[in-house]
Amino acid sequence: MDREIKPYILKKSAEESLPATLSLDYAAALNPQQLAAVTAADGPSLVIAGAGSGKTRTLIYRVAYLIDKGVDPTSILLLTFTRKAAQEMLQRAGLLIGARSERVAGGTFHSVANMLLRRYGRPIGLEPGFTILDRGDAEDLIALMRNQLGLNEKDKRFPRKGTIAEIFSKCENTLASLEDVLLGEFAHFAEHLNDLDKLKNAYVAAKRQKQLLDYDDLLAKLRELLGAHEPTRQTISQNFRYILVDEYQDTNRLQADLVRQLAATHENVMAVGDDAQSIYAFRGATFRNIMDFPTLFPGTKVYKLEENYRSTQPILNLANEIIQGATEKYAKHLFTRKLDGPLPALVQAAGENAQSRFIAQRILELREEGVPLDEIAVLFRSSFHSFDLEIELSRRNLPFVKRGGFKFIETSHVKDLLAHLRVIENPLDAVSWNRLLMLVEGVGPKKAQDLIALFVRSEQPLAVLREVSGRSSRPLKDLAITLEEAARSTSLTPAEQVNEVYRYYLPILKEHYDDYPKRMRDLEHLYTIAERYAGLSDFLADLALEPPDASVADVEAGDRDDERLVLSTIHSAKGLEWQCVFVIWAVDGRFPSAYSFTSDEELEEERRLFYVAVTRAKKHLHLTYPINVYDKATGAVLSKPSRFLDAVPSSMLDTWALIEEGGYHHWD
Repeated sequence: MDREIKPYILKKSAEESLPATLSLDYAAALNPQQLAAVTAADGPSLVIAGAGSGKTRTLIYRVAYLIDKGVDPTSILLLTFTRKAAQEMLQRAGLLIGARSERVAGGTFHSVANMLLRRYGRPIGLEPGFTILDRGDAEDLIALMRNQLGLNEKDKRFPRKGTIAEIFSKCENTLASLEDVLLGEFAHFAEHLNDLDKLKNAYVAAKRQKQLLDYDDLLAKLRELLGAHEPTRQTISQNFRYILVDEYQDTNRLQADLVRQLAATHENVMAVGDDAQSIYAFRGATFRNIMDFPTLFPGTKVYKLEENYRSTQPILNLANEIIQGATEKYAKHLFTRKLDGPLPALVQAAGENAQSRFIAQRILELREEGVPLDEIAVLFRSSFHSFDLEIELSRRNLPFVKRGGFKFIETSHVKDLLAHLRVIENPLDAVSWNRLLMLVEGVGPKKAQDLIALFVRSEQPLAVLREVSGRSSRPLKDLAITLEEAARSTSLTPAEQVNEVYRYYLPILKEHYDDYPKRMRDLEHLYTIAERYAGLSDFLADLALEPPDASVADVEAGDRDDERLVLSTIHSAKGLEWQCVFVIWAVDGRFPSAYSFTSDEELEEERRLFYVAVTRAKKHLHLTYPINVYDKATGAVLSKPSRFLDAVPSSMLDTWALIEEGGYHHWD
């Protein structure tokens, strides 16, 4: 008689479950943690990639593995933050797996959105031939709308077009209201909320009418399309069956929402990133995205990459200890096979200039030991932290390139203030006269040149200023009074002269720059530097030691023959590495910044920034902090190392105190 036959499935072991046809030996090429992530099963997965742990290698092998396994390359989408990153990853995948990798869809969020909107955008009123505005075009359209609404005449303090574009962009990327963005980050323009709201509506209407999209619209319109038109969302999601996202900790709310929508039909998303390196909140990125990924995608499998290929274990011990103090994190422990190396040094300096002299001296010693200049970096929290050091390096003829912010002497507001001091020192300095006269209301290029011609012939240029008639007579008299006050060099120190000019210049600064609160801090720092000098001529001479050059061009010139030390903000240093790293101003109140003390979120971001700085070093790490520093902005005396070092055991750090040659140090 016939019996019913019941199937009984024999499950494969983990090794057997890999397809027999795989062309690469993945286990030989990857460490066990990388292998687990590369061969992850379908479904959502989050790869927490610690600093220097081979994140890019893991992504490349994941692309190769999916293709090797038989996945159609055209159904794989690789989202990165730069086009170059996507191209390099796919080229490297091609070296592993062959030309099939060329058919993978890879690029930035914006380039992918552009491609999808041109193909599928009609349901939301977008024709395939829409025009993309670059930032300059977008600002010009905003200015045009502003004129049409009569907002130019209304008030001189209405924000400039670049600032307005920045405000509108922040609204799109953070999915926040105009009011929230304005009050949170641009509070000095809060009175213009209603007018900015009108302007935003007019700007949106003009773009819609003319089939124009700005950079942010690419993502916002794709979100609108995926949210409003179900058939299109299904089609796009089914086309891209596997989605890989690089640097997920740097995504903003809009990008996270897009990833969620693109994966609507399958949830095969692999997000790769490091919560401990989420440091771009000022650009709209949110730490919450990487922390909430398992909530956004229930059933997420979390993989951790903890073996570091960059730094020695003493540096990693410090990094682990710093991030251990984070209130919210994915627990991980960085380790390396490079067990030996010097302990990170915590260096106490009496003041800022002692810190600068130590760094210059230590760099010269490291060069003697065979460390090339371009393998040394000085990292800082804010651009103005390196100003004193720049002067010291120039004095010692140590060449450097600065990344993230202009060199101090090149910033326009610093040049403005110094121009006033230069004409006090040298009344025949026509270049400086031209610069400061052009700042005066009612003075144009012609009038400035006429005045300078009179100065040259006069023994008392300030008397000429007092005699000018017409619209500019009052502001020119004010300028003359300021210069006369500041010129009392017998009784005023250079710092007091800086203060005198600063008081006069502050209203001009506010008039010319929408980001004046940040620039005020630079000028306060100029005062601090001036305090070291007894005479104005020495102060100005030292500032001019390294004449301004095209710092941006220096950054681009990667093939220079001459080595240059790197000075960089930590934000600009992310992803980079050097044999020796100095982290300066590791003093509580500067790093973390005193401005972050009132917000837990900001303080946590400062901790992550500190962690990123520490993990850039391969072998030598110096954390330096000046003590007994008066902070003009907060009125506090800064005297203790960064609070992020409070919980670090003393055995993890070499503690140095700088002693002047021939002097002595008194230990309490």
